[in-house]
Amino acid sequence: MNLHLPATAPHSVLDQARAAWSRLAGADASFLPGRTSIVVAPASRLSPPGWMAVVVLGDAALVTVPTARMADRATTALRDLGTQELADPDRLRDRLPFDEVLGPAHLLFLTPSRFRPVPSVAERVPGDDPLLLALLERCGPGDADESALADITSSARVLRRDGRIVAAAGHELWPRGTAHLSILTDPRHRRRGLALDVASAAVADALAQGLLCQWRGRTLASRRVAQTLGFQETGFQLSLRLSEN
Repeated sequence: MNLHLPATAPHSVLDQARAAWSRLAGADASFLPGRTSIVVAPASRLSPPGWMAVVVLGDAALVTVPTARMADRATTALRDLGTQELADPDRLRDRLPFDEVLGPAHLLFLTPSRFRPVPSVAERVPGDDPLLLALLERCGPGDADESALADITSSARVLRRDGRIVAAAGHELWPRGTAHLSILTDPRHRRRGLALDVASAAVADALAQGLLCQWRGRTLASRRVAQTLGFQETGFQLSLRLSEN
């Protein structure tokens, strides 16, 4: 995986992003520039319980594991790997066998001065609007879970077609004033620019509250929407369920 981590990302944005992810990982977790930090954090929220999590932001990596034994395995396996190599599941499997992997997903952040909004006609509805819940059901559990739209703490920005909500975006408030963006479009209405419309409105709402906007994208299409709005690729995240042996 060839991941570009731009050196131009402002330190204030990078520091705030690292602080948010550190808070989710646990009280003793932190990113150390130029290093991979491995932390025993059984209650880490960076991965499913019992899994190993890898988060890279800029030139620093944070790895959380549930046990000291797993920390020893990870320390030995990852000792001479660079941060970009940590995004390659095939490379990791050679050193640290695992049974299941989630990711990698790209992490993108927005410097407010770089925001490039697009004209939007998205309206605002509550996050528990019944038609919004109907969109989640139509998209199916895979797309719905990946979007995390059900977790938003903000109102939603939506577009309608024939009385149905067909595209929606909002954010979940994370630690350190971070807005984790969620975007979802009905499969029958994709590739029409709807995601860009609702996302632009949702980002504008978050910026108006003084929040740091974070975008998590697995697909190229998702990342292109973010980049169109001015987001920069700053890191990645993946989770591994390590083999017992």
